[in-house]
Amino acid sequence: MSKSLKFLWPLALFVILVAFFAVGLRLNPREIPSPLIGKAAPAFTAPVLSEVKGSFSTKDMLGKVWLLNVWASWCEACREEHPYLIEISQMQGVNLIGLDYKDTNAEGNQVLKSEGNPYQLVAVDLDGRIGIDYGVYGVPETYLIDKSGIIRYKQIGPITPQVFQEIIYPLIRGLQ
Repeated sequence: MSKSLKFLWPLALFVILVAFFAVGLRLNPREIPSPLIGKAAPAFTAPVLSEVKGSFSTKDMLGKVWLLNVWASWCEACREEHPYLIEISQMQGVNLIGLDYKDTNAEGNQVLKSEGNPYQLVAVDLDGRIGIDYGVYGVPETYLIDKSGIIRYKQIGPITPQVFQEIIYPLIRGLQ
């Protein structure tokens, strides 16, 4: 191999790495693709917050389009999202189920008592196993699940009015 070719290999490798970094810097970190999109939502049965013997199962929602909002009392971004979730809960055709993630019942109940409860019900994921099955990176995260139990969209981070109006609500209407 000639000396000029030996010089070109590191240069070519450098150019390729710069191209990968340039593409990566243009990506939105909130748009992490979920391998669950288009697949059945992981089934679970969990206790319901505030109910001594109540439980919730994903089977209860078959035939309905619904949002599963994963939140926690210790999550600041969840508190920012909360007032908008109350607005969403008052909209016709939006089924909003909460999943209290790695929280105690007392802490979860306290938030809902002081801030208001936007959820039809809140399932409890005390040990985080449900969150693991759903691939939760951090809270809040919201999953749009269709009538057949298929995940159609995943929102990482708080739902904003813009995201809801431009992405989530049109999807809900289209799935109903």
